[in-house]
Amino acid sequence: MPQIIFKGISVDEVKKISSSLVLELAHLCQCETDNFTLEIIHSTFVFNQNEVEGFPFIEVKWFDRGQEIQDQFAGIITKQLQSIGISELEVAFTIFLESAYYLNGKNFA
Repeated sequence: MPQIIFKGISVDEVKKISSSLVLELAHLCQCETDNFTLEIIHSTFVFNQNEVEGFPFIEVKWFDRGQEIQDQFAGIITKQLQSIGISELEVAFTIFLESAYYLNGKNFA
């Protein structure tokens, strides 16, 4: 169920790494590849009255898997994006509580 949201990164760039990224993350999380959602947010960034390129920012929304797995997950994303020439990026995690996450009206708790 990890949702990975990309900002400041093009659709073509995400496509280049999408297969290998999801395979590596699925192996780490011990789950199937179809558990992952990759979303690219199209945003306009403005600074000093000019449109500028956005800084690569990746948000991961998921259930807590512990610090060690989270660190490895961020490392995989960073490595994959750096492999296509994105040298600097930020990754942030939003943790869902099972009691606050619902599928078809039933929470995961």
